[in-house]
Amino acid sequence: MSRPLLVDSHCHLDFPELSGDAEGVIARARNAGVGHMLTIGTKITAFPGVLAMAERFGNVSCSVGIHPHEAAVEPEMDVEKLTELARHPKVVAFGETGLDFYYEHSPRLEQERSFRTHIAAARENKLPVIVHTRDADIETGSILSEEIGKGAFTGVIHCFSSGRELAEQCLALGFYISLSGIVTFKKAEALRDVVKIVPMDRILVETDSPYLAPVPFRGKTNEPAYVAHTATAVAEIKGISRDELARQTTENFFRLFAKAKSA
Repeated sequence: MSRPLLVDSHCHLDFPELSGDAEGVIARARNAGVGHMLTIGTKITAFPGVLAMAERFGNVSCSVGIHPHEAAVEPEMDVEKLTELARHPKVVAFGETGLDFYYEHSPRLEQERSFRTHIAAARENKLPVIVHTRDADIETGSILSEEIGKGAFTGVIHCFSSGRELAEQCLALGFYISLSGIVTFKKAEALRDVVKIVPMDRILVETDSPYLAPVPFRGKTNEPAYVAHTATAVAEIKGISRDELARQTTENFFRLFAKAKSA
């Protein structure tokens, strides 16, 4: 009997570290038990390359969005423009979007404006929103709570590295929590404690490749195949088998990103 397949719920296959060997990256992922990948939009100007990667491989879906780092320099998007781009069958979500007050490459007000626009598009199109948050737990939680009061939408906090309070707040709003290779890092004990309180039906796993390679590949170029190591670490934290973790997180992925089933 074959083992249940994993999903890498957040990777950047169009980035040069991976795109130059896309066939190899996809083959190695399959050999590692990864059945599906979601490659993420970070710039509207780079979206054609993101979409091309999803169109090239049957087991790759994509998102469309503007990373908070790019909020001040990318062309301004409204809900109508995002909706038009999301009509493609391979586009299954909006983002990544959100707030990054660690680097602040874009002004906070520009980040917030872009974040709310992506949420509005998610609400209108009934597609999930992929949220990046760093050093902005309070503001992220406030915006999500305020926006959900305007009408339902759902999504995921990707590469979760925040505290328990934001995790609990987002779970209460119906969001999912996606875990990256950070969970394998030696000094990530606080994150592992948060993982213990996340319900099994709300967990996703990801690489955020080419960044944040898990132990034992830390410091090297990350790729979707390595999500297997993150999955093993999360399974150990939750006290379940790797196969059960794979089955549950894959089920969670296709529940959240329902459009990916036909992609």
